[in-house]
Amino acid sequence: MALSIYVDGSGGENAGFGYFVKETGESFYEKRAGITNNQAEYLAIISALTKLAQSGEQIMIYSDSKNTVSQLNHEYAINSGQLRDLARQAWSLISKMPNLKIVWIPRAQNLAGKMLGS
Repeated sequence: MALSIYVDGSGGENAGFGYFVKETGESFYEKRAGITNNQAEYLAIISALTKLAQSGEQIMIYSDSKNTVSQLNHEYAINSGQLRDLARQAWSLISKMPNLKIVWIPRAQNLAGKMLGS
């Protein structure tokens, strides 16, 4: 079974991140104060990758963060040291998951954003 995972994160006062697995209805959300929007987007992807690293399933991760998706797909440079560290964590997990794709989607199509209320 292929899994469609929608991720979202937001920074600021009510910062947090999470994911939603369309096929199983499973969701995860964590509040974390003091993070930026970009950090939250990375943490959402890392939390989903960590949860599903051993699944062996074909996985599609959908994010409405063009910046994060493009950075993880090696299309954009990463100029922030903090984001580079998060990207390294993500790439370490991604390297163990041959059936994984990370895809940008418009915000209106992000099921995690709707579910997480962001």
